Amino acid sequence: MTVPFLDLRAPYLELREEIDDAVGRVLRSGWYLLGPEVEAFEAEFAAYCGAAHCVTVGSGGDALTLILRALGIGTGDEVIVPAHTFIATWLAVSDVGATPVPVEPDPATFTMDPARIEAAITPRTQAILPVHLYGHPADLDTVRAIADRHGLAVVEDAAQAPGAVHNGRRIGAAPSTVAFSFYPGKNLGALGDSGAVVTSDRQLADKVRLLRNYGSRVKYRHEVLGTNSRTDELQAAVLRVKLARLDEWNARRARVADRYLAGLKGLDLDLPEVASWAEHAWHLFVVRAADRDALAARLGEAGVGTLVHYPVAVHASPAYQPLGLGPFPLSERLAGEVLSLPIGPHLTDDQVGAVISAVRDAV
Repeated sequence: MTVPFLDLRAPYLELREEIDDAVGRVLRSGWYLLGPEVEAFEAEFAAYCGAAHCVTVGSGGDALTLILRALGIGTGDEVIVPAHTFIATWLAVSDVGATPVPVEPDPATFTMDPARIEAAITPRTQAILPVHLYGHPADLDTVRAIADRHGLAVVEDAAQAPGAVHNGRRIGAAPSTVAFSFYPGKNLGALGDSGAVVTSDRQLADKVRLLRNYGSRVKYRHEVLGTNSRTDELQAAVLRVKLARLDEWNARRARVADRYLAGLKGLDLDLPEVASWAEHAWHLFVVRAADRDALAARLGEAGVGTLVHYPVAVHASPAYQPLGLGPFPLSERLAGEVLSLPIGPHLTDDQVGAVISAVRDAV
């Protein structure tokens, strides 16, 4: 049996009638940008997260950048970021002219290790940017306590964690300010690039709305140097359909994860851990193997698709090598050991069983 790492057709096939109706509604309306579908999705997603405001933008990366711009963070400032994450987290900091300051991950959850944050704070630090990596929430209570002691902003990257829960509250709930991505492969995926800023800070939400639309509230009246970063009506309409299924689909992901955790127990493989205060969104199911590349090759021969998130530590990438950061030994080790297995709400029981059998044979 072949098990692809990701099948983007499956969500559409399950919701084809609803998605086709939503797309047709937009096409018949003749309104394609910043219209009623965007307004409705923004209200619905803010309510889902438990926040006052949602501002849709062009991508998850744009969401991070626009939050930082709205906070006034720029040249000469520093932002504390995870050493182990997707490069987009760092790029948002660089985009506004600030400097990313990396902190190693917690070896259990792979999210930013709060115990290492204070050592990274300097007089130039303006914000801490934790990532809810792979769908596991960062330790927000500890991060916020550190930020409060030092007068810093907290900006969350939840590109992989819509629907995840921290201490009984969904990621995005007040007082958070969070960037979400709706890239097609995410738990809540559009049909192209899209993202959102979710916050209960009205002033910040208003600034992001201004920045996303050329710095303009009224056409041809430009108050600030803005940009073009807008989710279109088609994407918003599709996201509204999928948002209604997000909790159900996340629950299906969790059932797959539970089967993996039970079926792979006892192997020479490090399995994901979930903190007692967290509900994992299971965007990815990431294991660690000493001989990762060989394991991936054997699984590929068995018809099981895998990916590596992420094969190069950000500080070691050509884009950031000139900063001379590091060493970050845990992040570097993770880059050589992590392997993502197929997980998603549309895997069949037989496919999950096939993955477990293939891994047990390959380890």
